[in-house]
Amino acid sequence: MNSLYGQCLCKAVTFEVPDEFLYAMNCHCSNCRRTTGSAFKPIAGIEISKLKIIEGTEFLLTYGDEDARDEHCNRCGSLLYSIVRGGQYVHVPFGVLTGDVSIRPTHHIFVGSKAPWFEITDDLPQHQELD
Repeated sequence: MNSLYGQCLCKAVTFEVPDEFLYAMNCHCSNCRRTTGSAFKPIAGIEISKLKIIEGTEFLLTYGDEDARDEHCNRCGSLLYSIVRGGQYVHVPFGVLTGDVSIRPTHHIFVGSKAPWFEITDDLPQHQELD
C-alpha cells in the first residue's frame, strides 16, 4: 500500500501513514473549527499503530490526555493529528498530507453545531452529532 506523509507548516514535524484509512468525514464541531480556523475539518481515521513519526518528536505539543488529544507542532502551531476513540485511532486532517489520499469523506458530523455562516452544499449525509 502507498505511504502518505504529513507535515506541519514549518516542516519541523513529519510523519508517515499508509493509505489504508478506515473512514473519512467532515467534522463541523466547534473544537475542530477553532483548531483549524476553518468551517470544518476533513479527516481520515486509521489505527494509531499505523502512524509513525519520521522527524521532530521533540516539537510535538499535546492538548488533551492519553485517550483523546490533539498533537500540534510547538514551533508553528499546526495541527498534525488527533488521537481519538480511547487512544486506539488517529484522525489525520487531509490538509497536512502530501499526495492523494484514496479515501474521500462519506458524511458530515456535528452539523448541529456548524458555523452559521457556512452552508453545506454537497449531497453527503449529515449527522447532528457524531452518529
